[in-house]
Amino acid sequence: MILAAGKGERMRPLTLSTPKPLLGVGGKALIEYHLERLASHGFRDIVINTSWLGEQIQAALGDGTRWGVTINYTLEQPQPLETAGGIVNALQYLGDEPFLVVNGDIWCSYQPDRGLNLADSLAHIVLVDNPEHNPDGDFGLHEGQVINEARNRLTFSGIGYYRPSIFKGIRQGTAAPLAPILRRLADQDKLGGEYYSGEWLDIGTPQRLEDLDASLPG
Repeated sequence: MILAAGKGERMRPLTLSTPKPLLGVGGKALIEYHLERLASHGFRDIVINTSWLGEQIQAALGDGTRWGVTINYTLEQPQPLETAGGIVNALQYLGDEPFLVVNGDIWCSYQPDRGLNLADSLAHIVLVDNPEHNPDGDFGLHEGQVINEARNRLTFSGIGYYRPSIFKGIRQGTAAPLAPILRRLADQDKLGGEYYSGEWLDIGTPQRLEDLDASLPG
């Protein structure tokens, strides 16, 4: 699943007429990099949630044939349902097995693992070095387990693998954040994780988008 329902308020005025995942860098839309990478690693069925200017996303990407994948869309109106709420709204397409979720407004070279084994964990998230805008980080990581209390903390990348069962109790159509679920799983020793040291950028401001675009060919 690619999360693409946010309004991109910090990216205004760029997102007043264009949804954030369709903003261009290196000659293509941000979300196209995700589709290319997912397809190249064997992911064939993809769900994209939409809200703000969602019709533009669907018109631009179509059914996914261009990338050799099948895309289903969910629509969140009148307001986005936040991360967990958006996932619950799409569970009909995600099935009963663990699935991968990627924030549509990040750019990275992380290689997704279609066969990742969650073992005894209920979820597995990818952590990165703390960027300037999140200097204190979000979670600690110890021997493959994500922990809440740690001296050295890392930032949640917006990439995670989840079992559908962790979203039970959230009513479809209800806005709900993901962070409290992850913190609860960490307290229960049910949240696995990995450290990713490669390229990663949260495209949260027009300047970051401009800097990334200048660094890419195209």
